[in-house]
Amino acid sequence: MKNPFQQLSDKCKLFLFIACGAIAGLGGYIAYASNVVSYLTNDPSACTNCHVMASYYATWSHSSHHMRATCNDCHVPHSSVAAKYFFKAVDGLYHASVFTAHAEPQAMRPRTASATVIMNNCIRCHTQLNTEFVKTGMVSYAETQQGQGKPCWSCHSQVPHTKVSSLSSAPDAVVPLPGSKTSGLARWLERLH
Repeated sequence: MKNPFQQLSDKCKLFLFIACGAIAGLGGYIAYASNVVSYLTNDPSACTNCHVMASYYATWSHSSHHMRATCNDCHVPHSSVAAKYFFKAVDGLYHASVFTAHAEPQAMRPRTASATVIMNNCIRCHTQLNTEFVKTGMVSYAETQQGQGKPCWSCHSQVPHTKVSSLSSAPDAVVPLPGSKTSGLARWLERLH
């Protein structure tokens, strides 16, 4: 059986080579400009790569959870390393597409998958408190959706982000916003005009 690539004309091979190079180059540039490697860490400041997360970072940094929990402690599953990074990838790609399209809502709320993970992590960290001390028991997020209880944040709305009611709720927050990786490109493009 003949190799299909060998049956292509030289012009078609050249076009494919250039197209693949352009796609790889654009993908690499996007990964560099978005600081994609930072998302592999547990550093909460990575979340501020997206400017809309500034108020959430600021409120977390002044909360009771600041000394004990990072964003990943609450917002990704902890059942396995694979589950953690798979969830981060899927959720991150969703967030990146929403933010890139400037389609983020003024008041951000977790989607069902995220709310489930957050509630599971509340339970994971506070099991002893809920079962031995206050004896409230715990329900899953799915059970709260069926009216069999309330999610943790219905009573603890101030934890760990205090009251972030909208993207503009902490306008003067001092957060570690990343420097622009594209400033050199921007200066070069300005000189062309």
